Amino acid sequence: MWRLFPQKNKYVQEEADFDFDATKAIPKHIAIIMDGNGRWAQNRRLPRIAGHKEGMETVKKVTKHASKLGVKVLTLYAFSTENWKRPTEEVNFLMQLPVDFFDTFVPELIAENVQVHVMGYTEYLPAHTQEAVKNAVAQTKDNTGMILNFALNYGSRAEIITATQAMAQEMLDTGASVDSLNEEQMAKHLMTGFLPDELRDPELVIRTSGEERISNFLLWQIAYSELFFTDALWPDFNGELLEMAIASYQNRNRRFGGLSKKEEQK
Repeated sequence: MWRLFPQKNKYVQEEADFDFDATKAIPKHIAIIMDGNGRWAQNRRLPRIAGHKEGMETVKKVTKHASKLGVKVLTLYAFSTENWKRPTEEVNFLMQLPVDFFDTFVPELIAENVQVHVMGYTEYLPAHTQEAVKNAVAQTKDNTGMILNFALNYGSRAEIITATQAMAQEMLDTGASVDSLNEEQMAKHLMTGFLPDELRDPELVIRTSGEERISNFLLWQIAYSELFFTDALWPDFNGELLEMAIASYQNRNRRFGGLSKKEEQK
């Protein structure tokens, strides 16, 4: 698909530093910043929307692979609150994309026992986009496998403010003291609060396209997440690269501010 023109900058598969081991720990929650659709299209002298279309095919492949590996939650950064600044034609295409995507993919998600969830300020999306999202969530609600969680019209700073406002209103309503506020309450009021406690915070965050920044994504939740950056543009991302990221995770020492056993013994 989309091979009409030679690539200006052809992506070469990166070499893995570690081997993936299916018997080792698999992150229960993986979050991905899907970056590079536009550049993928430009490399092929195609319109940017072609990159977004190809990127959705990658979503399908990566979702199925993550589910097979035993990932419990896959959160994908689909559209940020800042993405409205893009050209109108591109935004309109992105708002139609969930309609086409869910129309073809929901039957496969049901077959894979994957449940769809969408977090973000979805009330500001066009009516047809909202309807597609609600239908996908409703049609997969009885699935008991991996949760495919799309961050759509999502921004983490806004999320934290919204959560803080909700907690403040509860304090006014109940007469609770400021001292009653804690991390547990914040976690429940964030948009990942629908998840069980142990699944709310991603253990691994992946960003494609060579950029190394968070871009207002899950700022509270990724306080102790492992980060993995790859030069692969999102349409070039695949199951092998997902396993490479997990292999990197498997070989890291997650201390959460403490010391490892070896360090304690020194």
